[in-house]
Amino acid sequence: MQERGIFEEILKIEETIEKSEILELLQGVLDPQQHLVPKIGNAIIDTIPDVIFLSGVGEVFPYIRSYNILNNLQSTAKDAPTVLFFPSSYTNTIATGASLDLFGSLHDDKYYRTFNILDYGL
Repeated sequence: MQERGIFEEILKIEETIEKSEILELLQGVLDPQQHLVPKIGNAIIDTIPDVIFLSGVGEVFPYIRSYNILNNLQSTAKDAPTVLFFPSSYTNTIATGASLDLFGSLHDDKYYRTFNILDYGL
């Protein structure tokens, strides 16, 4: 937001509008497909990583959702595995599929083609 010159403006607006309105505003200006994924893509091109590590997802909830990041990143980060550090529990069952349960309590029923690296004893 600072690079785009809107950070200070949003701080001023934030004091005068409802939380639901600030959530909607921030979800719009922080669209992962338009803003975050291109930045990650540029970093990937510059460094050609063996593994991509993403952290800080819990800090931006609910303004940016992990599902949106992972879904939009598929076309950009396809040459290296991506590890997402996430403050949640991960479940994957035949009946319900994969779910990231944010902070161990908010169930997310989005589709994830992921696995828990802790299951592999690395």
